[in-house]
Amino acid sequence: MVAVVNALDAARRIAPRMAARAGDYDRAGDFPVEDFADLRTAGLFGLMVPSALGGAGASFADYTAVAYELARGNGASALVFNMHASVTGALGALTEELADSLGLPDSALAARDKLLADAANGSWYGVAMSERGAGSRLSQLTTSYEVVDGGYHIKGAKTFCSGAGHADAYLVAARSVGDQSVVSQFLVPASSDGLQVEQTWDSLGMRATSSHDLHLDVTVPADRLLGGMEGLALVVAQLMPHWLIASYAAVYVGVAQAAIDAAVEHLNARKLTHLPAIRARVGRADAAVAAARLAVAEAGRRVDEEPGDPETNRSVWRAKLLAGTTAAEVAASMLEAAGTSATRRGHPLERLYRDARCGSLHPATSDVCADWLGIAALGGDPDHDGSAPRW
Repeated sequence: MVAVVNALDAARRIAPRMAARAGDYDRAGDFPVEDFADLRTAGLFGLMVPSALGGAGASFADYTAVAYELARGNGASALVFNMHASVTGALGALTEELADSLGLPDSALAARDKLLADAANGSWYGVAMSERGAGSRLSQLTTSYEVVDGGYHIKGAKTFCSGAGHADAYLVAARSVGDQSVVSQFLVPASSDGLQVEQTWDSLGMRATSSHDLHLDVTVPADRLLGGMEGLALVVAQLMPHWLIASYAAVYVGVAQAAIDAAVEHLNARKLTHLPAIRARVGRADAAVAAARLAVAEAGRRVDEEPGDPETNRSVWRAKLLAGTTAAEVAASMLEAAGTSATRRGHPLERLYRDARCGSLHPATSDVCADWLGIAALGGDPDHDGSAPRW
């Protein structure tokens, strides 16, 4: 079992090794297997697992601190780790009290405990939520499932599945064949017959996440239905929206800080630090990242104290918006401060510039977060008045 304080120390210890390998993984577009071996050895797959089940029992705020440190090493690895933390964090938050209020069967808690204990022992989980043309909106999914003897049959295709081909299991959201309004989630073992990975990921940034397409025509046992009850996907999304939105924020603030770190090293090596314009760029970047980090910390505090509260949700949207915007702007400014030599392939700032540009694109995108915040500030209801449906 790894304690929270040890988890943060482990993340800081691993990050420099991740940074040293990041360029090679980015150029090849390969999954960072060495990073994940380090994460497993350090026990970080159990970060969000309750201590009673062998994990660190971390809070959401604890997770954001660890994710920030990992992203300073390799944003791609931190982003994939975020998906695993989202699954285990949501499962770990399914307490006995919440289960009773939702009317979940005891068997669901036993299945939850098994999945979490496996994570504490080194298993890690990917997320297969998004679909082409639908994004991650639960109401638009086309992947379907139906009840069969001994479990559920799931059929469909997912995209942007980070860690595809490497995770031990995938969180899959699907709609009931019998009732399209019912959306459920399953943890599908990677070894399932009928699960195929299509190598599609070749992107501008975050090239090492292996976010390939996943094709499913699989049957899973009944205990792989998360919560042991159909139709819980929307309930979980409403109770824990931070895992769908704010978990990305800590990663991109870490990427932004990594851009400053790389720029400082470059500027010192090139003896450019005497230039006032250069110093001013670094100063503004430092302030911007500090502000974004405070916004993420505030979101983490509110999530831990009042998850799902309207003001907590607004704090979550602010964190996501600021993190994505700050990462892109800081990385661009640091690249400009460093000069043309930093645009060459293989320079850390060239990679970080591309990685940082992806922050605003994760759901909810910066534009959508800004829309929701504007509606709330104007006295409206983001659930019903937004230009993009929340779910």
